[in-house]
Amino acid sequence: MLVLSRKTNQSIMIGDEIEITVLSVSGEKVRLGIKAPREVPVYRDEVYAAAHAHQREADPAPPIP
Repeated sequence: MLVLSRKTNQSIMIGDEIEITVLSVSGEKVRLGIKAPREVPVYRDEVYAAAHAHQREADPAPPIP
């Protein structure tokens, strides 16, 4: 895992097309802005995990022999 320190209004780039900017920091909350192409899905971790859990329930993998 890469760990970076950024201040408000500073950014990091992921590849050439994804920019993540620190918009504000208040206590333990950080607001991030994400610029990415429309075809790149961006999810909060808990939403991503819930969607994948629901998908696994609906279409479970075949048992391993």
